[in-house]
Amino acid sequence: MKRKLVFTPAAIAQRATRGFTLIEIMVVIIIIAMLAAIVGPEVMKKLGGAKSKTAAIQIADLDKALDLFKLDVGRYPTNAEGLEALAAAPPTANGWNGPYLKGGLPNDPWGNPYHYTNPGPNGNPQVVSWGADNAPGGTGENADISNQ
Repeated sequence: MKRKLVFTPAAIAQRATRGFTLIEIMVVIIIIAMLAAIVGPEVMKKLGGAKSKTAAIQIADLDKALDLFKLDVGRYPTNAEGLEALAAAPPTANGWNGPYLKGGLPNDPWGNPYHYTNPGPNGNPQVVSWGADNAPGGTGENADISNQ
């Protein structure tokens, strides 16, 4: 005997409220977890590399702003004036024609301030981000990024 399909409103409502079984939900969760395990580490590597590249670009911009400061004032900012001299005129900077940075002085991509030394190791000003750990030295994401 053939089973007759019934399309009454009550039969349709009963089918619609059945939902998913526990096994179906677990299979979907396992598939999502496997995808996250495969893709997650690669995404994190790319994110970390992007922060290092962003820091290098910001340091290059700061280096150019330092050169503009020197053209106007005749010298680089002192250690006491720091990079803040690029955003606000120091009292001893005759000829200051800034601000030399749009949007003010940025922090590095990890939220820490850039470190400025004048003179740096090669005699020119040095701008450094100490990386993710905000401590000198390190490797990988903790490595220092500098204009020298």
